[in-house]
Amino acid sequence: MNIAGRIEGPAEFNVLGEPLEPCSTDPLTGFFRTGYCAAGPDSAARHLVCIEASDDFLGYSASVGNDLSSARPEFSFPGLRAGDRWCLVAERWAQAFAAGKAPRVVLRSTNRAVLELIALKDLKAHALDLN
Repeated sequence: MNIAGRIEGPAEFNVLGEPLEPCSTDPLTGFFRTGYCAAGPDSAARHLVCIEASDDFLGYSASVGNDLSSARPEFSFPGLRAGDRWCLVAERWAQAFAAGKAPRVVLRSTNRAVLELIALKDLKAHALDLN
């Protein structure tokens, strides 16, 4: 935290080359549960795509064995509802994209490390935060 009591983000960048912005604090997201889609000091975390969940995406995700709607308290996972923002595993977003079910993306909160797996043009086509 900084002096003002706000959570400070990691020294990581988003897909636009800017400092990574928070994805969500309600529910608190990110592999490290900081609100950021951070890869971490070893770039090991893969929860890097900030999405806004939809009923369509949540249904698709459950159908392929990744139930994101059910709470999993042992993993500090509250279960998602449509409208929630969440740091999604990059491979899961790519899988949903290939199936035509990709959720909307917040580019300013999506870690640039995903560009190793996902094309920026595909993320932009699903962006919530482009004018």
